[in-house]
Amino acid sequence: MDWIAQWFPQGWVHFLGGGIAIGLGVSLLFLLTGFVGGASTTYSAVWSYFSKWPHFQHPKFVITRNWRLVYALGMIVGAVVFTFAVNHGEGFVTHVPAWQLLAGGVVGGFGARMGGGCTSGHGICGLGSLQLPSLLAVLTFLVTAVGTAHIVRAFGGF
Repeated sequence: MDWIAQWFPQGWVHFLGGGIAIGLGVSLLFLLTGFVGGASTTYSAVWSYFSKWPHFQHPKFVITRNWRLVYALGMIVGAVVFTFAVNHGEGFVTHVPAWQLLAGGVVGGFGARMGGGCTSGHGICGLGSLQLPSLLAVLTFLVTAVGTAHIVRAFGGF
């Protein structure tokens, strides 16, 4: 059991709780509404408010943009509440400049849309419904993430 302490020095129970909460949340969303709870479509749906480009005005974005916006805001508010609760009111602490966080979010959102979905859509909803394209997407995400982490570490990034 020492390997558990090595990989999870602050425990693993909160990860299990988070996974169960996310699984229940997307399951309830699907059971009650028939909607798949991926987050990357929110990117295009929100752009449908601002851009008149035909891609963003596609009915699947315009019709679902209200609930997707609420879904995204729920993720943000949930993260903020959790962060303040865990950090005892200190809030979010990072050494990454805000512009880099914003740029990373924009690039990540754009890339997720180009890839036909994000980690939450493919990893949680797609794998949960046994979709082969989602399995391939998740494997691609993981290989890319591991490779990127090794490259960044090799150049002294962390």
